[in-house]
Formats: sequence, C-alpha cells, structure tokens
Amino acid sequence: MRRTLEQPVRARLVTPGYPQLPIRPTLRYSAAEPFAVHFDFPAHVSDDQRGVTWTFARSLLEEGLDGAAGIGDVRIVPRGRSRTVVEFHAPHGMAAIRFGTASLRRFLQRSYAVVEPGREDLGQELDLCLMSLLDGV
Repeated sequence: MRRTLEQPVRARLVTPGYPQLPIRPTLRYSAAEPFAVHFDFPAHVSDDQRGVTWTFARSLLEEGLDGAAGIGDVRIVPRGRSRTVVEFHAPHGMAAIRFGTASLRRFLQRSYAVVEPGREDLGQELDLCLMSLLDGV
C-alpha cells in the first residue's frame, strides 16, 4: 500500500484587477499525518520566492467540495459544478486559488486509498505525547 500521495494540479491564482495567473501546486497526503492535506505552492507565487505549503484538515476539503466550509485561515467555496475556490488567509493578506473541482475530488478519493476515512490513527506518537502531558495526573 502506498503511504504518500502527491498530485500536481492546474489552478489559477485569482487577484482583483489582474489577469488570473496559472499555477501548478502539488497536493499531498501522507499516512504519517492522516488528518491533514498539504497544498504546496511554487516559489514564483510566494512572497519570499521559496514556495509555501498550506496544511489543513482533510475533512475540511471534503466538506468544502459540497458547500462553503471553513471559518479560519482556510475557506473553501464551490463555484458551480466544475470549479472550487480555496482561500488562504494570512496576517499579510489573502490568496484565492481556483481549482477544477474534479481534480480536488480525485485527490480526495486517492487519499482514501492511502488511509480510509474513519481509519485514521496517530498511533504510538499520540500515546507517548498524552502520557508525557498527563504524567503524574
């Protein structure tokens, strides 16, 4: 079984007053972090020219494909049947990225082959962390 999934996708950086910029982020999912998805953006769309990764809950992506979701740093809004906008909010601004909904759904379905929904397990690491936090309680 494959433990990590990487899927490059086509997307567009949406900015008011400017043409949309085509970008090629990579969507990642790993069994080592079963509750999270990672969106890796190329250097040319980041302030520091080193690229940027946004990490958020896989369940948020799932929820956002069927209706508006998110109230914090990441918000997902379907735009019709074929497009989904993911907004990334940071202290210095917001980036809106338009994805093809089919690409996001395909990535989500492929992530289920790595770790099935409801079968996520943080394993021994969580147990050790809890034991250290609760030591002496």
